[in-house]
Amino acid sequence: MIIEHNPEANFTKLGLALPPAPQPVGVYRPLLIVDNRWVYVSGHGPLREDGSLITGQIGNELNEEEGKQAAQQVGLAILATLKAQLGSLNRVKRVIKVLGMVNCSADFRRHPVIINGCSELFAQVWGEEMGVGARSAVGMGSLPDNISVEIEAMFELEEE
Repeated sequence: MIIEHNPEANFTKLGLALPPAPQPVGVYRPLLIVDNRWVYVSGHGPLREDGSLITGQIGNELNEEEGKQAAQQVGLAILATLKAQLGSLNRVKRVIKVLGMVNCSADFRRHPVIINGCSELFAQVWGEEMGVGARSAVGMGSLPDNISVEIEAMFELEEE
Protein backbone atom coordinates (compact mmCIF):
# COMPACT_ATOMS: atom_id res chain seq x y z
CA MET A 1 0.00 0.00 0.00
CA ILE A 2 1.29 3.46 -0.90
CA ILE A 3 1.33 5.72 2.17
CA GLU A 4 3.31 8.81 1.12
CA HIS A 5 1.03 11.87 0.96
CA ASN A 6 1.86 12.85 -2.59
CA PRO A 7 -1.26 11.86 -4.56
CA GLU A 8 0.24 12.74 -7.96
CA ALA A 9 3.32 10.56 -7.36
CA ASN A 10 1.21 7.79 -5.85
CA PHE A 11 -1.09 7.77 -8.88
CA THR A 12 1.88 7.65 -11.27
CA LYS A 13 3.26 4.60 -9.40
CA LEU A 14 0.00 2.75 -10.04
CA GLY A 15 0.62 2.82 -13.81
CA LEU A 16 -3.04 3.60 -14.55
CA ALA A 17 -4.31 6.08 -17.13
CA LEU A 18 -6.98 8.71 -16.62
CA PRO A 19 -9.87 8.97 -19.04
CA PRO A 20 -10.76 12.42 -20.37
CA ALA A 21 -12.49 14.52 -17.71
CA PRO A 22 -16.22 13.97 -18.34
CA GLN A 23 -18.31 16.92 -19.47
CA PRO A 24 -21.77 17.56 -17.98
CA VAL A 25 -24.67 16.06 -19.92
CA GLY A 26 -27.28 18.00 -17.96
CA VAL A 27 -27.71 21.10 -15.86
CA TYR A 28 -25.02 20.64 -13.18
CA ARG A 29 -21.36 21.24 -12.42
CA PRO A 30 -18.97 18.28 -12.39
CA LEU A 31 -17.26 19.75 -9.33
CA LEU A 32 -18.11 22.48 -6.84
CA ILE A 33 -15.75 24.03 -4.28
CA VAL A 34 -17.33 25.41 -1.10
CA ASP A 35 -15.51 27.78 1.29
CA ASN A 36 -12.18 26.99 -0.41
CA ARG A 37 -12.15 23.81 1.67
CA TRP A 38 -14.74 21.28 0.50
CA VAL A 39 -14.94 19.73 -2.96
CA TYR A 40 -18.17 18.10 -4.03
CA VAL A 41 -17.90 15.91 -7.13
CA SER A 42 -21.12 15.12 -8.99
CA GLY A 43 -22.03 11.57 -9.89
CA HIS A 44 -19.60 10.08 -12.42
CA GLY A 45 -19.94 6.98 -14.55
CA PRO A 46 -17.39 4.38 -15.67
CA LEU A 47 -15.74 6.37 -18.44
CA ARG A 48 -12.96 4.63 -20.36
CA GLU A 49 -9.91 6.27 -21.93
CA ASP A 50 -11.60 6.15 -25.35
CA GLY A 51 -14.65 8.03 -24.03
CA SER A 52 -16.96 5.01 -24.02
CA LEU A 53 -18.90 3.91 -20.94
CA ILE A 54 -19.03 0.53 -19.21
CA THR A 55 -22.68 -0.53 -19.30
CA GLY A 56 -24.78 -3.43 -18.10
CA GLN A 57 -26.23 -4.67 -14.86
CA ILE A 58 -24.06 -6.47 -12.35
CA GLY A 59 -25.62 -9.87 -11.78
CA ASN A 60 -26.96 -9.96 -15.35
CA GLU A 61 -24.58 -8.73 -18.07
CA LEU A 62 -21.56 -8.23 -15.79
CA ASN A 63 -20.12 -10.35 -13.00
CA GLU A 64 -18.84 -9.08 -9.64
CA GLU A 65 -15.22 -8.63 -10.76
CA GLU A 66 -16.33 -6.71 -13.87
CA GLY A 67 -18.49 -4.52 -11.64
CA LYS A 68 -15.55 -3.83 -9.34
CA GLN A 69 -13.44 -2.86 -12.38
CA ALA A 70 -16.26 -0.54 -13.50
CA ALA A 71 -16.17 1.13 -10.06
CA GLN A 72 -12.41 1.59 -10.37
CA GLN A 73 -12.99 3.19 -13.76
CA VAL A 74 -15.47 5.59 -12.13
CA GLY A 75 -12.77 6.44 -9.60
CA LEU A 76 -10.40 7.22 -12.46
CA ALA A 77 -13.04 9.50 -14.04
CA ILE A 78 -13.40 11.32 -10.70
CA LEU A 79 -9.60 11.72 -10.52
CA ALA A 80 -9.67 13.12 -14.07
CA THR A 81 -12.24 15.72 -13.03
CA LEU A 82 -10.28 16.65 -9.90
CA LYS A 83 -7.08 17.05 -11.92
CA ALA A 84 -8.81 19.05 -14.68
CA GLN A 85 -10.60 21.39 -12.26
CA LEU A 86 -7.93 21.74 -9.55
CA GLY A 87 -4.75 21.37 -11.61
CA SER A 88 -3.27 18.67 -9.38
CA LEU A 89 -4.43 15.79 -7.19
CA ASN A 90 -2.03 17.16 -4.57
CA ARG A 91 -4.55 19.93 -3.83
CA VAL A 92 -6.81 17.29 -2.26
CA LYS A 93 -6.02 16.58 1.38
CA ARG A 94 -8.42 13.72 2.01
CA VAL A 95 -11.48 11.76 0.94
CA ILE A 96 -14.48 12.68 3.10
CA LYS A 97 -17.41 10.69 1.63
CA VAL A 98 -18.16 8.34 -1.25
CA LEU A 99 -21.65 7.37 -2.40
CA GLY A 100 -21.64 4.41 -4.78
CA MET A 101 -24.69 3.36 -6.78
CA VAL A 102 -24.61 -0.07 -8.41
CA ASN A 103 -26.83 -0.91 -11.39
CA CYS A 104 -27.64 -4.50 -10.48
CA SER A 105 -30.12 -7.34 -10.69
CA ALA A 106 -32.77 -7.49 -7.96
CA ASP A 107 -31.05 -10.46 -6.28
CA PHE A 108 -27.53 -8.94 -6.19
CA ARG A 109 -26.50 -8.15 -2.59
CA ARG A 110 -22.76 -7.37 -2.66
CA HIS A 111 -22.86 -3.65 -3.48
CA PRO A 112 -19.97 -2.76 -1.11
CA VAL A 113 -17.66 -5.22 -2.90
CA ILE A 114 -18.33 -3.41 -6.19
CA ILE A 115 -17.69 0.06 -4.75
CA ASN A 116 -14.42 -1.21 -3.25
CA GLY A 117 -13.03 -0.81 -6.79
CA CYS A 118 -13.19 2.97 -6.31
CA SER A 119 -12.42 3.01 -2.59
CA GLU A 120 -9.28 0.90 -3.02
CA LEU A 121 -8.07 3.26 -5.77
CA PHE A 122 -8.57 6.31 -3.53
CA ALA A 123 -6.74 4.54 -0.66
CA GLN A 124 -3.79 3.93 -2.99
CA VAL A 125 -3.74 7.55 -4.19
CA TRP A 126 -4.16 9.29 -0.80
CA GLY A 127 -3.02 6.50 1.55
CA GLU A 128 -5.10 4.58 4.10
CA GLU A 129 -5.44 7.48 6.54
CA MET A 130 -6.47 10.18 4.06
CA GLY A 131 -7.87 8.07 1.22
CA VAL A 132 -10.56 6.19 3.12
CA GLY A 133 -13.59 8.23 4.14
CA ALA A 134 -17.20 7.58 5.04
CA ARG A 135 -19.08 5.57 2.41
CA SER A 136 -22.44 4.27 1.28
CA ALA A 137 -22.97 1.58 -1.36
CA VAL A 138 -26.47 0.94 -2.66
CA GLY A 139 -28.12 -1.07 -5.41
CA MET A 140 -30.26 0.51 -8.13
CA GLY A 141 -32.68 -0.99 -10.61
CA SER A 142 -31.19 1.21 -13.34
CA LEU A 143 -28.75 4.06 -13.89
CA PRO A 144 -28.52 6.63 -16.72
CA ASP A 145 -27.66 5.10 -20.10
CA ASN A 146 -27.46 1.70 -18.38
CA ILE A 147 -24.05 2.52 -16.86
CA SER A 148 -22.92 -0.15 -14.41
CA VAL A 149 -21.85 2.14 -11.56
CA GLU A 150 -22.27 5.79 -10.60
CA ILE A 151 -20.26 7.39 -7.80
CA GLU A 152 -20.26 10.83 -6.24
CA ALA A 153 -17.69 12.00 -3.69
CA MET A 154 -16.69 14.75 -1.30
CA PHE A 155 -13.09 15.76 -0.58
CA GLU A 156 -11.25 18.20 1.66
CA LEU A 157 -8.73 20.56 0.08
CA GLU A 158 -5.25 21.27 1.39
CA GLU A 159 -4.99 24.66 3.08
CA GLU A 160 -3.43 27.26 0.82
